[in-house]
Amino acid sequence: MLTRDKLWLQEPEDHDFPAAQDYLELLFEPDEAKKVVTKLKKAKTIIKKSKDILRASKLSLLPETNIHVKENLKKVEKNRKLSPILLVRSHSELIIADGYHRLCCSYYLTEDLEVPCRLV
Repeated sequence: MLTRDKLWLQEPEDHDFPAAQDYLELLFEPDEAKKVVTKLKKAKTIIKKSKDILRASKLSLLPETNIHVKENLKKVEKNRKLSPILLVRSHSELIIADGYHRLCCSYYLTEDLEVPCRLV
């Protein structure tokens, strides 16, 4: 049976934060994006359900055939853990700053899966 502890690392990996900043710089001024990432680094890791994160983000579920989703599904098959998702609250939707492909992967495993994330 899939459990949160079998599937997810407890803390984000170091390379997730620069990736989040690169993405957030498309939505915010670079200085603001940097401040948000600093907050993400300090935030506690919390748990949310994959279906709720996807709904709040208003993003479409990527197909299982997406190369990055497929890679994450293979990782899980090999018992390699995924990094928590980095999330940012926006005015009317949730921004997935890093981890969209991992989120879609987890949704295919089970939409009720508990997902560790950082939320600011």
